[in-house]
Amino acid sequence: MATPADQRLLELLEKWLTSLELHAKYSSLDDDSYSKIQPWPEHQRPSRWIIDLAKQKALALQNQVKERIKMGDAKFSDSLELMTFLANLVGSEHIERFIPLAAAENEQPHAPPDVAVPPGTAATATREMPKFVVGKPRAPAPSGTAQVARTERNAPDAKAVAKAAAKTKAPPAGPNKPAPAAKPSERNGPSEAAREQVIADATRLVQWGRKWYELAELIASMADRPHLTDVRRILKDNKAVIDKKAGRG
Repeated sequence: MATPADQRLLELLEKWLTSLELHAKYSSLDDDSYSKIQPWPEHQRPSRWIIDLAKQKALALQNQVKERIKMGDAKFSDSLELMTFLANLVGSEHIERFIPLAAAENEQPHAPPDVAVPPGTAATATREMPKFVVGKPRAPAPSGTAQVARTERNAPDAKAVAKAAAKTKAPPAGPNKPAPAAKPSERNGPSEAAREQVIADATRLVQWGRKWYELAELIASMADRPHLTDVRRILKDNKAVIDKKAGRG
């Protein structure tokens, strides 16, 4: 017999599965239609493979709950509820990359879900990172801004620079002057924080089922991540650490 915790968990899983079905339907929408189809919270648009993976895991958990109910296990659902509570309270960090709950009754009539896929979008539909963040307006490209004008006004006078160079017997900068040496931070590559972020990204992607050879390009395509070459170097140097954190070591 199902306990109250069993019933709550099954209802929650059913709500998640319904939401994921809607997200799968919305994956064919263009960015503008997607942003208007539901009253979304701020988030990064989930890729189709993430939606499919979430649905697969939700179905697997639903089957396990039903099997435990048949076995008479009255503590399984209670334990899952406690784990969910603690994960949200203690273990989770604030992230924008999640799949928000979608409900059929919240669909907006001006953005039908059966919009045809624009040409050329099918090939990019499985990229890990979306094209935009819902709720964040795009900043216009800088063109003739006041900041540029201030920079031009504050630029040193060419005659003053030449005069100062003559006094210090330093040759003026020219095309044959060697480039300045790289700063220590540039020579040393990405910062420690960037390295830790790449390792965390790789661990999460491996747990989601991504192949090792896919990780570098997926991570480099994310916002505020190091260059692809640096990402590859970090992954190579920390493969054992990533495998261990992902439970493969």
